[in-house]
Amino acid sequence: MITCHFRYVVDPDKLPELETYFRMWMRLIPLFGGLHHGYLMPSEGANNIALGSFSFPSLADYEQYRIRSFADPECQAAFQYARDTRCFLSYERSFFRPLMP
Repeated sequence: MITCHFRYVVDPDKLPELETYFRMWMRLIPLFGGLHHGYLMPSEGANNIALGSFSFPSLADYEQYRIRSFADPECQAAFQYARDTRCFLSYERSFFRPLMP
């Protein structure tokens, strides 16, 4: 299993738009075989950082999701929504191998 973890720098004035964007992906990721672990929205502390994670059975499965997402109309609509609303300013993507009990 591989977990993709995102750290977003967000616009605190656009949190409703960010939540809409995140909800799009929470619905889409499972359609491509992934397990979405949800997002963490800013609360106390830094008001411009959000986090999110989802897993795929393997890095190869993740790469297939990426290829398919670029051709999927709903994914393209989500990408366009982020561009139109500018609900996040930048993001970092890291990959982890979960260690389970």
